[in-house]
Amino acid sequence: MRRKAFATTLIAAALLSTGAFAQGMPTAPEAATGRSVRNAGTARTMMATAANPLAAAAGREMLRRGGTAVDAAVAMQLVLNVVEPQSSGIGGGAFMLAWSAGEKRLRSYDGREAAPEAARPDRFLKPDGTPVPFREAVVGGRSVGVPGTLRLLEAAHAAGGRLPWADLFAPAVRLAEEGFAVSPRLNGLLRRETALKADPRAAAVFFEPDGTPKSVGATLRNPALADTFRILAREGAKAFYEGPIADDVVATVAGHPAAPGDLSREDLRRYAAVERDAVCGPYRVWRVCGMGPPSSGGIAVLQILSFLEPHDLAAFGPSPAAGHLLAEAGRLAFADRNLFVADPAFVSVPVDGLLDPDYLLARGRLIDPARAMGRAQPGDPPRRRGLLFAPSEEIETGTSHLAAVDAEGNAVSMTTSIEDAFGARLMTAGGFLLNNQMTDFAFVPEAEGRPVANRVEPGKRPRSSMSPTVVFDAEGKPVLLVGAAGGALIIGYVAKTVVAVLDWKLDPQQAVDFGNIANLNGSTLVEAGAETGGWKAALEALGHVVTAGDMTSGTQAILIGPQGLSGGADGRREGAAVGD
Repeated sequence: MRRKAFATTLIAAALLSTGAFAQGMPTAPEAATGRSVRNAGTARTMMATAANPLAAAAGREMLRRGGTAVDAAVAMQLVLNVVEPQSSGIGGGAFMLAWSAGEKRLRSYDGREAAPEAARPDRFLKPDGTPVPFREAVVGGRSVGVPGTLRLLEAAHAAGGRLPWADLFAPAVRLAEEGFAVSPRLNGLLRRETALKADPRAAAVFFEPDGTPKSVGATLRNPALADTFRILAREGAKAFYEGPIADDVVATVAGHPAAPGDLSREDLRRYAAVERDAVCGPYRVWRVCGMGPPSSGGIAVLQILSFLEPHDLAAFGPSPAAGHLLAEAGRLAFADRNLFVADPAFVSVPVDGLLDPDYLLARGRLIDPARAMGRAQPGDPPRRRGLLFAPSEEIETGTSHLAAVDAEGNAVSMTTSIEDAFGARLMTAGGFLLNNQMTDFAFVPEAEGRPVANRVEPGKRPRSSMSPTVVFDAEGKPVLLVGAAGGALIIGYVAKTVVAVLDWKLDPQQAVDFGNIANLNGSTLVEAGAETGGWKAALEALGHVVTAGDMTSGTQAILIGPQGLSGGADGRREGAAVGD
């Protein structure tokens, strides 16, 4: 099995005191973790948060013009395509939860990429039947799935937008045409990148003529992307899925010299975003809602919270004891996730069984507060139907999260991705990078004599860990929006943040800044140089195998309280929360 590696580093950390409380929820941001709170924001009526301050500013611009949270989300995604191209864009896919205050309704949109109709289960196998190395699979047209982000944005805007569609493109067009200053994060990723400069179009945008990456502060322009956005603003998402832009996507995928892909014009034309039911469940006095399959995020986060509920996390506070419980709950959730969750159009995912209260209660009893359990086995949820599958694990990276609340109380939590940093390392003539989401499928289609649920199949959507989350109070009003980046670690990042806000009463910035911890049913991963890094010895004494390293989460959160809004934007990346 493949697993993301973490570099071991020296650990220095101090535990966090929990700060002030108001009506059981946290108040304004405080510098409690030792990290800068420059990204924190407070507001009275409206807020936007994203992984880049230019994107957050575009969201606030739409809110100030009377736009809805959906309008803000669309504008932020388009700007992220310009200023954070390594993480998301119109060449990728997304999941969105959108709360309508007027309808008192939570909509759940699936804009996940789909496999081309020509795709087969042995797509990533060598002639001898062994899987190709992950990095080899990523680069080129073979890894590109049908992009879904634009269809999602258009569907969400049709249901919950107010400003004209074309107006939402204005900030992104301006930044792509006039340019923006290259950020330290973008420059750092370009300096480590080896495959991207082999693509002539990408090299012309991101690198100097001598092959060095654009320096920090240098102006980066992408006029081709500005032209693409003008077409999409005028003609709508259909112009992406049919016509010259679609032809360009197909030609770019097929034209890679080493790993050409098989995405077709018909694949693009037939793609549709899907409005699905959110998955929801109780956590103490709150109701937590997330994204259902093909994302595993909603189910896994709900399972983790359910396993934690019998334990007094408020009394434990942010401590190794609480970290132990978070890690053990993660083991159990990932054991189920790796076996049962895949695209529901192809696999009968037992969602109700995986979230059945009796099943969760019994499974949670496997957690010993005094000892790590080691590798967890998947459970046997009720109401399971269909084939028996074999478990699988996949590498996931990249991604970005954004959130918005408007003056009327509408809210959006959206996670968006092109998968790996810079996706498939393919840039179209239209100036946008294409995803490598096909590598989110299992490379080995059969194991233990059984098919793997997340194997490649024509038209199938790969399993994801993206976890846009909305927490509601007992009256059914949203009180917390949260989501993160970071591949399979997203689930742990979101669970930690929810616990930090709801149980430990940290404000959103404190919760986001607090050290990360996660377990994907293997070693327990802790963030070096952060509070949780200082838990290493205590966790090892409980039987954990602990790996310390960077955990660059990209978490964004908005707390909605009686006094207004409080935001948390992850300083591990370049996030910002802004509002009025």
